Amino acid sequence: MSFMAYDHNVAICQPLHYTIIMSRCLCQQMAATVWLCSFGNSILQTILIVQQPQCDQNLVNHFFYEVLALLKLACVNISANEAQTFAVSGLFLMVLLDLILLSYSYIVTTVLRILSAQGKLKAFNTCVSHLAVVSLFYGTAISMYAEPPSSYWQDQGKMVSIFYGIIAPMLNSPIYTLRSKEVQGPLRRVLGRLFWRKRT
Repeated sequence: MSFMAYDHNVAICQPLHYTIIMSRCLCQQMAATVWLCSFGNSILQTILIVQQPQCDQNLVNHFFYEVLALLKLACVNISANEAQTFAVSGLFLMVLLDLILLSYSYIVTTVLRILSAQGKLKAFNTCVSHLAVVSLFYGTAISMYAEPPSSYWQDQGKMVSIFYGIIAPMLNSPIYTLRSKEVQGPLRRVLGRLFWRKRT
């Protein structure tokens, strides 16, 4: 998501240089960075779990095999491991969110300098679907990892993780589809008919 924010930043702030800046090589490097960071984090978390002595209990108190759910199966005090997991996850989230906010701060300053209202609207339409997805993803992720470890295992934590892991990604396609003019026209007509029926 942070690379997509950077892509929007380049498209709006430097549109004439877009093809030069966002070259195929840079896109491949960004994809490789995402894969390597994700793989490295997964390996680190797996090593953390495997090193813990496991009890006979093998019932995972969660909907997913998340790191914190698997750590709960250990026979030792895992408060340090929980704190480490929350710290690393929080660090990842905050660094990536800061990059997104930095990109959008450049976008906002550029959009404010655009003189025509139509140009501002076009720039805003470029970013609105991405901002909606970022809000859904980071809002639920931050609420999940901002809780202290002891309260994470309440039912609320489970529901937030379902929203974070399933519902937010499912909403990506409809959100990005709403940018299409082929979808906007029929959707306006349907909503207009529904609104008109309710008023009559």
